[in-house]
Amino acid sequence: MAKRLFDYQNEEDVNLPVLIKSAEVRIAKNGKKFIAFNFQDQSGHISAKYWNASEADIAQFQPGEVVLLGGKRELYQGNPQIKINSLRLATQEEGNNPADFMEKAPEATDEMSEALNEFIFEITNANWNRIVRKVLADHQQAFLTYPAAKSNHHAFAGGLAFHTLSILRLARSVAEQYSAVNKSLLYAGAILHDLGKTIELSGPMSTEYTVAGNLIGHIVLVDELVVEAAQTLKIDENAEDMLLLRHVILAHHGLLEYGSPVRPQLLEAQILHDLDELDASINMLTTAYQHAEPGTFTERLFGMDNRRFYRPSKGQTYPDPGLQSK
Repeated sequence: MAKRLFDYQNEEDVNLPVLIKSAEVRIAKNGKKFIAFNFQDQSGHISAKYWNASEADIAQFQPGEVVLLGGKRELYQGNPQIKINSLRLATQEEGNNPADFMEKAPEATDEMSEALNEFIFEITNANWNRIVRKVLADHQQAFLTYPAAKSNHHAFAGGLAFHTLSILRLARSVAEQYSAVNKSLLYAGAILHDLGKTIELSGPMSTEYTVAGNLIGHIVLVDELVVEAAQTLKIDENAEDMLLLRHVILAHHGLLEYGSPVRPQLLEAQILHDLDELDASINMLTTAYQHAEPGTFTERLFGMDNRRFYRPSKGQTYPDPGLQSK
């Protein structure tokens, strides 16, 4: 089996085809241009810098291209990176289909769609059920294939649906434990809370933020979708049940400084925020553990206050990210 990015150890020479996940042109201290890359394959993604980049280099090494990478894996400030020795576009014989290098959700698309429908059937409030079905139907293909983020957590094809399902499964356990929870409201909010990312993000390959994503953000974008759906379905968007649903969605980041226009003021809004944080944190940590040897620390995780986490030398194992469903 051919080696992948994270099969290489520190100080080991690297030679393999990889996908350019991102390529940012920057100016070095000497005034010359360089490209800050993120390379990826199904084992994960890793950064590298291409110094003294020419205009021809900048033109050809674009996100979404598959390149043959030669270099050495190193550590920089505790994080892995590749020191580039050679770089060129990969040939068809070497493998240059971008889809073959993308990280994917550990569940197949049709399986996630079926599981999602089972939760929708449990939303007994008619207005919430109709709104969820309408908004989801209008964005279903993107919802099932987009990542949940550009980086940090669930940043892989299908990550948005997988993250949503993970929260729904946690929500089911919470609702079973606490009878005071309005399960329909929690489920509806969970399904819709990140659906604005189908507009905020550019897609599963070489993901970037769109203009609307940068200027407005997914929380406001999905609230607009909910209001538009309500108007189309002749539902009063200012009726109490609709205000409850909109609040759960609008408050899911928890704090104003994290992008929520309001803080949670409903039990279900607080639960959704907590479950969202929990699932994102677990995904970040388990992904980092996959790339750390037992008995060592992970790289620093930006989404976890730049902390490193210790992987115990014995005990828990973590799935190989390359053995994911297609």
